[in-house]
This record gives sequence, structure tokens and C-alpha cells, in this order.
Amino acid sequence: MDKEQIRLQLFMARCGIASRRKCEEIISQARISVNGNIVITPGTKVFDDDIVKMDGRVIRPAKKKIYLALHKPSKFLCSNEDPDGRSLAIDLISPAVNQRVYNVGRLDYLTSGLIFFTNDGEFAKKITHPSSHIEKEYVVTTKKEIPLELMENFKKGIYVGDEFFKLKTFKMNGSNSVNIVLEEGKNRELRKVFQSQNINVKKVHRIRIGNVKLTGLNSGHFRNLTEREVKSLTKSSDAAAEKNKKTYKKRQRKS
Repeated sequence: MDKEQIRLQLFMARCGIASRRKCEEIISQARISVNGNIVITPGTKVFDDDIVKMDGRVIRPAKKKIYLALHKPSKFLCSNEDPDGRSLAIDLISPAVNQRVYNVGRLDYLTSGLIFFTNDGEFAKKITHPSSHIEKEYVVTTKKEIPLELMENFKKGIYVGDEFFKLKTFKMNGSNSVNIVLEEGKNRELRKVFQSQNINVKKVHRIRIGNVKLTGLNSGHFRNLTEREVKSLTKSSDAAAEKNKKTYKKRQRKS
């Protein structure tokens, strides 16, 4: 019976290195070798028993899938290293977890709240891909009053420079606080929108991803996602992907 080959970035994702997209970047940086040969082309096929190394260390598929929810404090960086020596979110987890895990998406350095860590590249891809439409809910607190008009324009869609931002829903908590639900969530999106109107942000705090809420999880602490939570997140992602496919096919037929 022939052995199965899989793409190198998928193999790496199964090893818990990162999402497939991030693994492609790592491959292009000439950090991966297969059976002693440096590989720089994403899509290269490998067998399960090939000797794959990253930065000279052998990597193997994770035996157990890990799914964690962390309450990230402000001033912790979502990265595996920082030349400036800032505190890393991963360091809140790694002493208690004996397998390599990585953050699913990011929260910027000053933003606090809910973020997932995993060694399952497929799960990470589903959660972070824009087509998944998984909701992320934030509480934004500002120094100045938040104009209702700004929120209504943000819901319709707003440009900040060349970038287009759009929220899904919002709920005012008072003159200086608002709950905002995003589906995509671009880099520093909320801060950019408010700062474009000269409104200084005091705090951005994520309280929910999909069906998973931050409730009961203290700052700096983490917990395992339940099997039900993982299934619900992946089911939502799969349903959105299927809906996108059907929409695309309808457009193709009309054109």
C-alpha cells in the first residue's frame, strides 16, 4: 500500500507549529529541512515518516490536540519572542503545558481579553479566516464621549486612510463605553477607527469569540475549551464556508 503524502505546511500545522498560512511564511524563510535538505517552497509534499526539522530541531505531529482560552492582560505580546523584552502571552501558558501551542489570531499589546491557543493548525485556520464570520465582541472605553453617528457610520462601513472597516453590531454602555461585535477584525481596527476621530482609547477588552465568553476567567489565567465549545466553533466556521461557496456559485451562474 502506498504511503500518503501531504503538503509540508499541513504537516507543520499538525505538529502544532502554527496555522498553515503562518507555516508557509516559515517555509519561505528557509527554516525548514526535509531529510536534511532545506525546503523553501510551500506545497512541497512529505511523508509522515520523513525527518522534518525547523531551525534544526525535529518536529512531529502532535499526539493530542490542545485548545485553550486565555484571559490576556494588557501589555502582553502575542508572539513567541520579542527583541524588546516585553512580556509574552505564551509565557502565561507554557509552564503548565508540555506541548507546543500558539495563539489563534492576535490581540495587540495594549488590548486585553479572550484569546485562544492551540496546536491544531486546522482549527486555527477556521477561526481566523475571514470567510468563517466568527463573531468577536469587544468593550471599548474612551476618554471622550463616543458620538452615536460614528458608530452608525462604522456599522455602514468606514474608511481610515486606505483601510475599510465595518462592525456587525454595537451597543452603547454610556457616553464613553460601547460593546462592538466584529466578524473579521483587522490589525488594530478599533483603535484606528476611534483615533481617526481624535478619540483616545483608554481600554479595548475582548469578552467573546463565537460562543466562548470570558466570564469567570481571571486576568492572566487560562482554561481548556470544552469539547462542545470546539465543535460549535468549527461547526459555525464550516457552515459559513459552505454558505460562501453557494453564494459564489450563484454569482458565477448569473455572470
